[in-house]
Amino acid sequence: MRELIEYIVKNIVTYPSQVRVFQNQRGGEVHIRLQVSQEDMGRVIGKGGRVANAMRSLLNVAAAQQGKRATLDIDEPAR
Repeated sequence: MRELIEYIVKNIVTYPSQVRVFQNQRGGEVHIRLQVSQEDMGRVIGKGGRVANAMRSLLNVAAAQQGKRATLDIDEPAR
């Protein structure tokens, strides 16, 4: 699941080398944390959160296929 989010994000951002994806798993739950550069935050979130919600939907489908639940958090970049 980490690879799915990393693949999607790296293909929509301007600075793919600054993309960081962290995954924690506890039982049947997977928690993914995403960090991108300040300049790419708008691309990752999208207008009205559409891109972020689409990524969450894809992540939930991938997790459901494995019998798990998943969450995606997008962290504010450090200044």
